[in-house]
Amino acid sequence: MVLERPVFLTASTDSITLILVLKGVSLDVMEGKIVALLGANGAGKTTALKAISGLLKTELGEVTDGNIEFEGKRIDQNSPEKIVRSGIVQVMEGRPLFEQLTVEENIKVGAYSRSDTIEIKKDMENVYQYFPILTDMRHRVSGYLSGGERQMLVMGRGLMASPKLMLLDEPSLGLSPSMVKEIFRISELINKENNTSILLVEQNAFAALSISDHAYVMENGRIVLDGPSAKLKENEDIKEFYLGLSQVGKRKSYKEVKHYKRRKRWLS
Repeated sequence: MVLERPVFLTASTDSITLILVLKGVSLDVMEGKIVALLGANGAGKTTALKAISGLLKTELGEVTDGNIEFEGKRIDQNSPEKIVRSGIVQVMEGRPLFEQLTVEENIKVGAYSRSDTIEIKKDMENVYQYFPILTDMRHRVSGYLSGGERQMLVMGRGLMASPKLMLLDEPSLGLSPSMVKEIFRISELINKENNTSILLVEQNAFAALSISDHAYVMENGRIVLDGPSAKLKENEDIKEFYLGLSQVGKRKSYKEVKHYKRRKRWLS
């Protein structure tokens, strides 16, 4: 999968402003692997996911150069619906739901592109196995769910599309440590049991590197570092800036590591 120079467009009533968000980005997600995409707010991570899923078009964005490929076929010119049918599903940041619908109705929405009734029923039962807490909430209006319950529901809804590649955008955001641990545990299960590839955008670098096979670090729309996750966990800059650890193992504040931006050893 290759992303190169997508442009994000924002429109107003008077004019259209062109903003180059991603600059020469290239990344690969191997089949059956978990790949993490790390970076601070505004680095371009969510834009990268939306470029892959086709949702960038819904925000007047486009890929102006390069291409995005999935299973050997170019997909950046396809509609979001066609991309979903090809096997790519994005689980959005913020956990958007049809809040007036019940939990089970929201889950069923995830299968809107499918017609295989028997398999849909099986997949729904699998969702309840991955997220047993949702079983007792089948008929509850989803607008009343907690943050962790909403995260489980949006992931379950995504699974109903029978994805080959799942794009997870900040799944741990705002959740308790115990819920974060559970969400990442289930993500690993989904990956291993279904052979579902996962591209994980996450600010919780330690959790992301703990479950991923490979990771990329993005800054200002560019990939500045990548490698096996186990190796990146030992990288001194990753420890200092993303994990908040100094060389002696003491947690440091972001004010103390501002020199990181000036140094950027990995760009040399």
